[in-house]
Amino acid sequence: MSKFWVIAGDVYKKNVKSLSFAILILAPFLFGAFFWVINNMASGSDLNKVGVVANQTQVAEAFTQMKEGDYQFVAVADQKEAEKQLQAEKIDAYLTLEVTDDKVAGTLYSESSVGNTLQMTIQQLLNSVQRSARSQALGLTAAEVAQLDTPATFTTQKISFNEAGEVEDKDDYSNLQSVVAMVATILLLVFIMTYASIIAQEIASEKGTRIMEVILSSTKAQTHYYGKLAGVLLVALTQMVIYALMAVFGWQKFKDMEVVQQFIGNVSVEKLFGPFLIFTVIFVLLGILIYSVLAALCGSLVNKAEDTAKAIVPVTYLSMAGYFVAYLLGLMDPHSAVLKVTSYIPFFSSFSMPVRLASDTATVGNAVVSVIILAIVTLFMMLVSAGLYKSNVLVYNDNGFIASLKQSIVLLKNNHKKA
Repeated sequence: MSKFWVIAGDVYKKNVKSLSFAILILAPFLFGAFFWVINNMASGSDLNKVGVVANQTQVAEAFTQMKEGDYQFVAVADQKEAEKQLQAEKIDAYLTLEVTDDKVAGTLYSESSVGNTLQMTIQQLLNSVQRSARSQALGLTAAEVAQLDTPATFTTQKISFNEAGEVEDKDDYSNLQSVVAMVATILLLVFIMTYASIIAQEIASEKGTRIMEVILSSTKAQTHYYGKLAGVLLVALTQMVIYALMAVFGWQKFKDMEVVQQFIGNVSVEKLFGPFLIFTVIFVLLGILIYSVLAALCGSLVNKAEDTAKAIVPVTYLSMAGYFVAYLLGLMDPHSAVLKVTSYIPFFSSFSMPVRLASDTATVGNAVVSVIILAIVTLFMMLVSAGLYKSNVLVYNDNGFIASLKQSIVLLKNNHKKA
């Protein structure tokens, strides 16, 4: 055990003290700041002044009175004048309106692509003008038009049945729980992609320098394998703890803000999450573990560190498939048979089951079964990978990933026969 902790401690200290770990910690905040800046910059557009030419002067004047975002609409006498102003860069584009009875048709002219935002804005304004024209043609008052525009009321309510078979209203926290589940799946994908690469790199780098023979002469292959795996997992756990502490600090600081209160409503965090949050954390941890085991196995099959990216392709594809199944189906149809099946399949269940729990399409019993299956398969993979590890790290095969795996399996069988 002393050698195990020496190996694990060395991996842990090396990674935690590295600049890349600090970047990993700050990455979410850097991305948040980046998107905030981009969003603010996106609100300021060079194309904001649009000329309006209409066959009815009052329509053009009415159009210019409408306020929509940062866009300014100015009335222009005719199309020739609009073309002159566009060429002189007094306006950025011009819109021609053809109004006949209760129909409005518009054409936007510009020297370059205007993008979807302006097109959607103009479409909404044209719809408003046409609706007003049609209401006048039908003799409707403003109040009657407002009544027609009032949307229908639609709500959802979860119910349950008590022991007497009577219907009872059930608190619906699925929207907020779905947000938490989606954030968990995103974090799981990021952790898998990050730490799969790290653990594969750790193993492949030592194998590539041919120092592995020296290492295995002083310690068992399984000890080295579990030490490397534990060291990287401790780094991942450290990052999760840091994020958890930040989340607690952020919650204590911002929980009384109006925006936060509107989002969560009048419910307690304990009542809101309960078993859902516990199982979500368990699935994230087991998901990181099973993918790390697979990454360690893949990393031990390559000859040099430069081939690590190729080695973890199975990890990348499996994790992305699990994420997209959970994300897309979780949003569109949480009752999907595909989502239900994948919630019991290792490598996928860590993504799918939290989404099902959030939407109340799975029970605590379903989650327990899924956790047991995932834990058993993960343990089995760890034992198999540890058994293959000694053969893998001593196999130098230039014929590819599959050939190396076949050769290591043959060596493992021969060692068992000799034993």
